[in-house]
Amino acid sequence: MRGTTRAHATSICDLRRKRDMAGQQAANEVIKSRYQQSIADYWNKEHSPVNIRLGDVDGLYHHHYGIGDVNQAALEATDANSRHERIIAELHRLESAQAGFLLDHLGDIQPDDHLLDSGSGRGGTSFMANRRFGCRVDGISISQKQVDFANQQAVDRGVSNRVRFHFRNMLDTWFEDARFKAVWNNESTMYVDLPPLFKEYRRIIRPGGRYLTITGAWNEEFGMPPEAVSLINARYGCNVHARSEYLSALDAHGFQVLQVENLTEQTLPYWKLRASSSVATGVEEAFITAYEEGSFFYLLIAADRE
Repeated sequence: MRGTTRAHATSICDLRRKRDMAGQQAANEVIKSRYQQSIADYWNKEHSPVNIRLGDVDGLYHHHYGIGDVNQAALEATDANSRHERIIAELHRLESAQAGFLLDHLGDIQPDDHLLDSGSGRGGTSFMANRRFGCRVDGISISQKQVDFANQQAVDRGVSNRVRFHFRNMLDTWFEDARFKAVWNNESTMYVDLPPLFKEYRRIIRPGGRYLTITGAWNEEFGMPPEAVSLINARYGCNVHARSEYLSALDAHGFQVLQVENLTEQTLPYWKLRASSSVATGVEEAFITAYEEGSFFYLLIAADRE
């Protein structure tokens, strides 16, 4: 009996070892550099209240910022706990409004269309897209933790047959050519070089399909990223691109830019509210300074594949 138990334990250990080896092989195929590994490690460890606590409001977990005017009723509660809960709910409303604004610019999406949320985080925008359009949505991330979380959300929401998340690299997605009617990045392009990104998107977006991003971009009139933008880069381990880098890379890879909208004024209320909230992370002042001094823009860019 003892031998059987020992054999059973050995079998379990072997299965775990094989699973770990398979997981490492998959990681080696997806993550192409030490820098990408550092980003994956960051997001695999991340459990920030500014993401989790806000998502707990209604089960939509975002990894981006907000736009729109603050509802002042959120600030009027005299009881500290009530005021805290109202501010959390208001921050979440503003970040969901940002995702909704992005979806407004996807164009004519039908239920049989296929969309890609590239850098999908915990899946909030993907679920909003599926709910609005009824279409199929794939999400990709190099954080296995985010992928697992989002897929469990899809199961819990009963949409796992229409919304799926994958451990994949946005520079090499493994999807077939011309699969998608539209692809978006919601605050994730700062982790990659733009030319190879748009080369891959040209391959997987069908002719006439749409590309969208909402992103921060530094102002080239400053000559180089100023201190506040450098603090943002250091905080997230990223490399914020200039506005012109997006336009030139899109043009070079066969995309016609349709719209560049400056959302800076619309996002400042979110940042000022967040700076006074219990979920402030310390980076808020860098964003507010950069936006107010004009060294940093918050942009929506829409382009169609030619």
